[in-house]
Amino acid sequence: MATEPHLTDRDRAFYAAWAELLAWARGFAEGRDDAVFVKIADFPDYIYRMERPYDLPVIVMTASLARPRDRQPVLMLNASPRHAVFKEVVVHPFDSHVYRRLTLAEDGSGLVEGRRRFDRQRFEALAASLFHAVPDEAGGTGA
Repeated sequence: MATEPHLTDRDRAFYAAWAELLAWARGFAEGRDDAVFVKIADFPDYIYRMERPYDLPVIVMTASLARPRDRQPVLMLNASPRHAVFKEVVVHPFDSHVYRRLTLAEDGSGLVEGRRRFDRQRFEALAASLFHAVPDEAGGTGA
């Protein structure tokens, strides 16, 4: 029987920061008519755990902010699974080749893009700019 990978304190901090980013995405979608939070996939090791307890703060590995009428993703979010050596979060506007790779900050408190802190304000500005550019049903751009 294979042993489970040991989570270091940095790994725990990484997944706590990931859970916080998912909370920001859920919060962004709440109360908006033009965005919905969609869970796309769970971490692979969670799927096989069945009734055993799960020790990460979230089971979601991939999620998106999407248009509610067709669930078309606008902003994709995914995190490295626990077996990955180099852990990162990818924030990817769906129709773009440009994406952001986020890692755990040196001090272990939150995510950074390079050395720049990726905070809630930065996330919400990115998401708002993407949803503002999404065409609405009438052919204009949404507000």
